[in-house]
Amino acid sequence: MKILLFILLGLIGLVIAVILFVIICSLFINPHKEYGTNSPFYRWLLNFCTGAAVFILRIRIHTTGLEKVPEGRFLLVGNHRSNFDPILTWWVLRDRQLAFLSKEENFHVPAFGRIIRKCGFLEIDRSDPRASILTLKKAADMIKQDIVSMMIYPEGTRSKECVLLPFHDGIFRVAQMADVPIVNVAIRGTEQIHKRYIRHRTDVYIDFVDFIPKEEVKKMRTHEIGERIRNGLLTTLEGEKSNE
Repeated sequence: MKILLFILLGLIGLVIAVILFVIICSLFINPHKEYGTNSPFYRWLLNFCTGAAVFILRIRIHTTGLEKVPEGRFLLVGNHRSNFDPILTWWVLRDRQLAFLSKEENFHVPAFGRIIRKCGFLEIDRSDPRASILTLKKAADMIKQDIVSMMIYPEGTRSKECVLLPFHDGIFRVAQMADVPIVNVAIRGTEQIHKRYIRHRTDVYIDFVDFIPKEEVKKMRTHEIGERIRNGLLTTLEGEKSNE
């Protein structure tokens, strides 16, 4: 009994030590600065914390189509159902240095908000079209400079009803400006995590649906890209739903 107690206390102490380490590391980051870099240390720290969260929350991730993700830089787009979507996507692609365009609120999350700044994440103001355009240009520049690959959600916000929302086709210009291909990903199951993690495991499905070469991206209009992406997502998500 004493041995079990010592093990339990040791695990609790280890968890507390890790949390304190993450908090202390985050204090060296300016919460108001846009770094435009991808720090290897903070990227490792982000991946470490994500892996721990996936284990603790009992999330099992199923992936298909990973062969569609190129070795070089790319723009990743997909549907958006939950705050877990980006977390699990960068975990699956943790060796690809993936960053996101993210809403302001995410940068105010204690410790986490600072760490993602050092990993190349960019804050986008949806209420200011001019500022949004500048952010899209910064994202394209970071991809061109081989700092990160970037993910953007064409819907612009989460769909709480898990129905694909209208697209903001202008975001596809990032790939055109950066001269990179576009990868389309469908994600399902993340909306269940907050309901199930205490008592049940959650199965999450991440399917890389389509790869559009940069030569095609350059020739297509943004609404044509949006239509192709949307059709691919609808086909995949409706097909998965019919198999439930």
